Amino acid sequence: MSGTERRSINPPPTGQIHDTLHFSQATRVGNTIWVSGQVGIEPTTKTPGDGARTQARLAFENVRAVLRAAGARLADVVELTTFHTDLQNDGPAFSAVKDEYIGAPYPSWTAVGVTQLARPDLLVEVRAVAVAGSGDSG
Repeated sequence: MSGTERRSINPPPTGQIHDTLHFSQATRVGNTIWVSGQVGIEPTTKTPGDGARTQARLAFENVRAVLRAAGARLADVVELTTFHTDLQNDGPAFSAVKDEYIGAPYPSWTAVGVTQLARPDLLVEVRAVAVAGSGDSG
């Protein structure tokens, strides 16, 4: 693969999403990986009913899985954009979960309050940009 060749990343079981909705979970060009918004759903596509903290944890696990399939790690994340249906109330819980997954040196981060996500039961979505190999060795 050349340094400028574009590669779609769709780890199992996300192939059906790619085929149905026509987007990739991530795109990699060179060492840069753009991860599509990941939400707090289980592999069965069930949304847990116990709040933003659980959904945030699942969303970060989904980001981790997509990055792994792309040849990167959470430590390689250089930018986060997060979307919240109740940013003011869920922000502190989300931040605590984020800190479990994303350590120093911290990426840039933009948190956006939105009125809705793709499904009415979703509370948070996490989008990331990573540069493979840029994170610490931990």
